[in-house]
Amino acid sequence: MEQANKSELSVLDRFNNWMKESIMIKLGSIGFLILILLIPTSWIQDLMLERQQRAETVIAEVSDKWAESQTLTGPVLVIPSHYAEEVKHPNGKIEKRTIHENTFLLPVSLHIDSKIDPQILYRGIFEAAVYQSQFKIESKFQLPSRSKLGLAKSTIDWNDAHLIIGISDLRGISDSPTIKAGDKVLQGEPSNRIGFATQRFSNKLNEYDGQRYESSDLVTNGIKATLNWSSPDDFTDEVSIQLNLKGSDNLSFLPTGKTTTVHASGPWSNPSFNGEFLPSNREVNEAGFMADWKILHYNRPLDQIWKAENLTLSNVAFGLKLLIPVDQYQKSIRTSKYGVLIILLTFVSLFLVELIKKIRIHPFQYILVGVALIVYYTLLISLSEQIGYNAAYGVASILTVGLLSFYARSFLTGTSLVILFTSVISTVYLFVFIIILQQDYSLLIGSLGLFIITGLIMYFSRKVNWYKE
Repeated sequence: MEQANKSELSVLDRFNNWMKESIMIKLGSIGFLILILLIPTSWIQDLMLERQQRAETVIAEVSDKWAESQTLTGPVLVIPSHYAEEVKHPNGKIEKRTIHENTFLLPVSLHIDSKIDPQILYRGIFEAAVYQSQFKIESKFQLPSRSKLGLAKSTIDWNDAHLIIGISDLRGISDSPTIKAGDKVLQGEPSNRIGFATQRFSNKLNEYDGQRYESSDLVTNGIKATLNWSSPDDFTDEVSIQLNLKGSDNLSFLPTGKTTTVHASGPWSNPSFNGEFLPSNREVNEAGFMADWKILHYNRPLDQIWKAENLTLSNVAFGLKLLIPVDQYQKSIRTSKYGVLIILLTFVSLFLVELIKKIRIHPFQYILVGVALIVYYTLLISLSEQIGYNAAYGVASILTVGLLSFYARSFLTGTSLVILFTSVISTVYLFVFIIILQQDYSLLIGSLGLFIITGLIMYFSRKVNWYKE
């Protein structure tokens, strides 16, 4: 009976020893732990995305209070006219109608001089870039003949001729604009229907038989200034506008002139020139920026004269964006994507130390090391919101490496192994940091780094007896 118990105990001892000594069991355990740690890693990425969305929401709220991104269009000359039309109904009756329509005329030259005064508004820890701008707009028109205007059979309503200046967010107008046609000062009125073109009247009923508006997408919101002309002799070819405008983030222009030139300058060291046209000349330094654009009518798909049509010129807008050099969320998210790699390399390093130095590391100790590697990312995102990404990466890395080094002394025998483990972790964090900063060469650097790491693992594991039971 006693011999049977000893035999059973011997079997249990052998099984326990096999569980402790089997390399494949150890590898399987480490792989399982890595899979478990992927769950909180995904939570960390969700947290970073949530913080990024929160920042974008706050910036949008600040911009909404101040004024949205601005798009400046015009000026555009609108010449109203009317003509008679007879409509024959199925019952044989003939109805006479008067058609009122607008003809749009673009300037032959347009020059915009814009001075931009950027500011940063804060809400909590979040920042939003806004600006106040002063525009001096000089434009020149040419009045074609009636036939070129397509109004040979129409009566031109000169007294209703007017200018329209498109402004995407009218709340940004900070002072009353000055609009001049020649030496004559015009009165401007805000409107959100200045792009509408056609109205139909019925003379028979002497009232509207229904209004039909055909919208031009060239201008929706903006300023309408009546010219008060009585005849074509009152036509003035030069129009000047002085406008103070607030906006947020972006400032865009539409090239309405046959030749459009824009000069923009301001004390902002991080402008991003965007849209369909890049500046022909630019200077950017720590003191600010200066940029010049020149767009010809060959560059834009728009006639100088048109009537009621659905036109879209927004696809040829150009301008600039005020970049705030705070991209901690994007960099933190990119860094978190390397979390699995860092955990894997750390665990592989500890596993090789176990095999080579015959040291036992408990699975619970692996878990604590993995938790420290995951908590690192919460440190990174929280610190980066306060001190910026680069400084946060350094602080979080030093704290995490220090914590792991201190904890490694409890299961790594000898100072040399602790130093080696610390060097490995530090090298991994430095490797990831270089990849994040070098966006253009991140694939090349990452590929070379992984190739070297794979070679080192192969070298240090070359004498391991993988079939040991």
